[in-house]
Amino acid sequence: MRPPIVAAAVLVAALLAWGEWAHWRASGRRLGSPRREPASHAVVVLGFRNRGTRANYLNRYRVRAGLRSIDPAATENLVVFCGGSVGSAVSEAELMAGYARGKRGYTGAMRLDTHSRTTRQNVENAIGLVERFDVVTIVSNSIHAEKARAYLWMLRPDLAARLARGRDFRLGEITLVKPVAAFFGLRALRDVGSVGLGRGNG
Repeated sequence: MRPPIVAAAVLVAALLAWGEWAHWRASGRRLGSPRREPASHAVVVLGFRNRGTRANYLNRYRVRAGLRSIDPAATENLVVFCGGSVGSAVSEAELMAGYARGKRGYTGAMRLDTHSRTTRQNVENAIGLVERFDVVTIVSNSIHAEKARAYLWMLRPDLAARLARGRDFRLGEITLVKPVAAFFGLRALRDVGSVGLGRGNG
C-alpha cells in the first residue's frame, strides 16, 4: 500500500475514533442523580430536520435509541417525541412516532411535541409532559442530547436532577455521522457553557 493511501487511511481511522470518543464522553455528562427503582421513567427523543413524509436515517436512529432507553423495570414509561414541521409539512415528532409504531412495534405510552423548532424549544415544550416522572432521559445523538440536558439544567434544575443516561451511544452505530456531528455539536455546546457540568461525568 502506498504511503499517501496509508496516511489517508490512518487519518480516516483517527477521525472515526475521535467521533466515537466524543459521543461516548458526551453520553455520560450533565446527568443528575435520579431516584432508584421503583420509579416512573420518561424518555424524550429529539427530532432532526426531516424532508418528506417518512422518518429519515437520523430520526430512525434516534427512535431506536429512544426505545432501547426505556426501562423495563419502571413503574410507568412514557416516550415523548419532539420536533415541529421544520423540513416538511409533517412534524418530526409525527414522523418518529409513526416509525416507532409502524416499524419498531412500539405500543406503549407516547406524547408528541409538534411545535418546537430548536433544541431549546424541544426542552421547553417537553417539560410539562415529563415533570411528574421520577427519571428523565433525553435521547438524540449523544452530543446533541448533552446540549439539551444543559438547557434543562438552565430552565429547571430540579427536573434536571432526575436526568439519567440514555442508550444513544453504541460503538459502531452511525459511525460515519459521528465526526461531523461532533464537530458541529461541540461548537454548539460552547453556547451553553458549563451549566450542569460536574454532574454525572462518568
